[in-house]
Amino acid sequence: MSFLSDNIRYLRIQLDNSQQKTADDLSITRGRYAKYEDGASEPPLEILIKISRYFNVSIDLLVSVDLRKISLKEILTLADNRILLPIQVNHLGETTIEIVPLKASMGYLNGYSDPEYIENLDTMSLPFLSIGKYRAFPAIGDSMPPHKDGSYIIGRYIEDTRELKANKSYIFITRNEGITYKRLSKILEESIIVKADNPIYEAYSIVHSDIFEIWEYACSIATKEFTQDDFQLDNQIIINMFKELKDRISELHQQQ
Repeated sequence: MSFLSDNIRYLRIQLDNSQQKTADDLSITRGRYAKYEDGASEPPLEILIKISRYFNVSIDLLVSVDLRKISLKEILTLADNRILLPIQVNHLGETTIEIVPLKASMGYLNGYSDPEYIENLDTMSLPFLSIGKYRAFPAIGDSMPPHKDGSYIIGRYIEDTRELKANKSYIFITRNEGITYKRLSKILEESIIVKADNPIYEAYSIVHSDIFEIWEYACSIATKEFTQDDFQLDNQIIINMFKELKDRISELHQQQ
């Protein structure tokens, strides 16, 4: 479903423009523009590009997001002109944190840019966090100890990739993996190298164009009690042994 007709009508009203003025600015007739607002016809690509530049809103947003549900003065707009939604505060003035539950995490790639999906997420507040846009993601697997399955990693949204720092951990939302929590190892011209804190996993690269969002680690919430075994040195020795065994098996496969 395209939101184009409703969006351009809404944006025009926000500018306090008449249909005639908007049509004149776009170098088309008022009747033709009115059909776009009424949904009676779809603009060709060259006109759609003009409309996008006129309202300073990406084509993707114009056709896929209902802009009427968002305060344009408060939204956090990303580099690709995608909306992240406003930074919300509760009645105490504390920043609210949207919680992505485990059962909803698989659909996050389809819903991360959908205002309705985000608005339906539960929220919480942590008064000690600084001002910023925060979201809580479930920890999955054993790649980033001591965070266990069921824990939540709370990330602060990174607007500018120049804020990234090597050896810090981030939640990356990527085309291939969806939600992944890893430590940044190196920043290259066209990709980044990330690695897990669990040494049995090898470092790997993620192409910049495959990254949709980056959230810097802010804090975490453990939902399971830690045990003494979690911090036993013997466990680390066993992990290293498995890594060596995995490397050896990989070498044997390469020799075959």
